[in-house]
Amino acid sequence: MAVLEIQTYPAPVLKEKARPVAAIDAEIQCLIDNMADTMYNAPGIGLAANQVGALHRIIVYDLTPKENGRNLNVIINPEIVAASGELVHNEACLSVLDYSCDVKRKACVTVTGLDREGKPVCIEAKDLLAVVLQHEIDHLDGVLFIDRISRLKRSLYKRQLQKSLKK
Repeated sequence: MAVLEIQTYPAPVLKEKARPVAAIDAEIQCLIDNMADTMYNAPGIGLAANQVGALHRIIVYDLTPKENGRNLNVIINPEIVAASGELVHNEACLSVLDYSCDVKRKACVTVTGLDREGKPVCIEAKDLLAVVLQHEIDHLDGVLFIDRISRLKRSLYKRQLQKSLKK
């Protein structure tokens, strides 16, 4: 297992759309393990494959508090099949350094996909889990949370990033 490099904005891979996983083979299993190690090492609560430079439709997440152990969840080829309600949640991202912002999302989502053994999964999520699933699936579609905020807030973040890169 290995900790992979997390791609950060404005890396081009973050704007690319990930491709569906056709076969859950040893390479995909290894990628999942490495994504989990990377997420826990960061530390984060969710990670999409393109955040580590792999254009496969895979997300991993774990909302369990660290002191309660680990409860890794994996969804391959996730798809939001239903969504309702609305909430605003302050989001941050391992690929968007030193920035968080309120983002409007659906309050409840139903996500389908496959687990790492290839068995179908259907998750009915609300609140934080719904936010995490939408955030990570957005990554697979080449969308960052800063793409969902106002143009003004996005330009302020970009300016802040440029200043920090010059230091």
